[in-house]
Amino acid sequence: MRTTRRTRGRVAVPALLAMSLLAACGSGGDGGSAGSTDAAGGEEASCTNTITKTDAQQVTVWAWYPAFADVVDLFNETHDDVQVCWTNAGQGNDEYTKFSTAIEAGSGAPDVIMLESEVISSFAIRDALVDLSQYGADEVEDDYTAGAWKDVSSGDAVYGIPVDGGPMGMLYRQDIFDQYGVAVPTTWDEFATAAQALKDAGFEGYITDFPTNGRAFNQALFAQAGSAPWTYDNAEPTEVGITANDEGAKKVLEYWDGLIEDGVVGTEDAFTTDYNTHLVDGTYATYLAAAWGPGYLSGLADADSDAVWRAAPLPQWDASSPVQVNWGGSTFAVTSQSEIPEAAATVAKEIFGTEEAWKIGIEKGALFPLWKPILESDYFRDLEYPFFGGQQINKDVFLDAAAGYEGFTFSPFQNYAYDQQTTVLFDMVENGTSAGDALDTLQETLVTYGKEQGFTVSE
Repeated sequence: MRTTRRTRGRVAVPALLAMSLLAACGSGGDGGSAGSTDAAGGEEASCTNTITKTDAQQVTVWAWYPAFADVVDLFNETHDDVQVCWTNAGQGNDEYTKFSTAIEAGSGAPDVIMLESEVISSFAIRDALVDLSQYGADEVEDDYTAGAWKDVSSGDAVYGIPVDGGPMGMLYRQDIFDQYGVAVPTTWDEFATAAQALKDAGFEGYITDFPTNGRAFNQALFAQAGSAPWTYDNAEPTEVGITANDEGAKKVLEYWDGLIEDGVVGTEDAFTTDYNTHLVDGTYATYLAAAWGPGYLSGLADADSDAVWRAAPLPQWDASSPVQVNWGGSTFAVTSQSEIPEAAATVAKEIFGTEEAWKIGIEKGALFPLWKPILESDYFRDLEYPFFGGQQINKDVFLDAAAGYEGFTFSPFQNYAYDQQTTVLFDMVENGTSAGDALDTLQETLVTYGKEQGFTVSE
């Protein structure tokens, strides 16, 4: 039993809460939560924004994007026939809970809803989302990378329009690596070597943190080593394949378990107050981050004013054959309660469909675009980031990461799966359960749950 392993990680009690907004885009939406009414048609919905073209058809939207108020105003200024009525109905799971309540009630959902790509299957299986292929989704498919489009599709059906993504890289403290004479790692073998070298040289912090409540972060690390835990297609909604304990996941978890055992990584829960402080006070030499991470990091208080931050590609298992992964990413979906699905689809396709809208999202909201006209533009490629000493982090890191991402298949009960993942990883860290046993327990739990929910489960 290794019951004291978490001491060096400044541990908080594990929170089985999805930090969904952080995984999606790094910051909450601006504007208050105006009361939403039946967006499907009965009562007039209340809006956070002011609509001046009152004769136009109104499409209700739930979203928590940062700086979204300006994007909404831009859409409404440039559209005469359709206007967006926007409400911030909560961030991540807060919004999803309200959406689930509306689904059960049969009313109360908006026309368009912001959803992380990982939960699309969970709502599509409940017949809560409209297949946008019948409303011109194919006309905009080429505007997105193949991986981004796969994340919103199931067979021929399309359940969302991609907005922002989270291709992964490594943000690191160049000053810490320089101070202790340690090379910045490019592979996971080098990462482990650097972690030990920093410790041996007298660095009192850790090379990074491995949070047991990392959810999509941990899943992305598993996927980089080839883990593919889910086989699922909405065309066969009662059938699901589950291999949460595959070799890729075990390889990665055994690696991190070894670093924890060696005392060179922290194990505190992600996105707590302490964790946020430690990201910027020199406790961690690296932050393994999604492309929204730079905006999140630069917005934290108590940052070390002497810190020298830079960005590099995510370490690889095989440098000669890099595998790119994604942490987070959000979409616009049309709900099945909408009585104006065609107009709603127009909003989903077009609200982030201009360079002007995307410059708001990038410069004010720190979003990473999945819309190729801006993603592949000279403007975005060459953008300099003052927090990183003027480094062009998109060109150096995140554009290649986005281009190489091939998509991921999520579960029709992804939130439950993430909760169980958190439980078994905490047991590994706190109680010394082996990585293999932890994943075997996860596999058994998910298979049992799937069967109890009426799925035909293959392993």
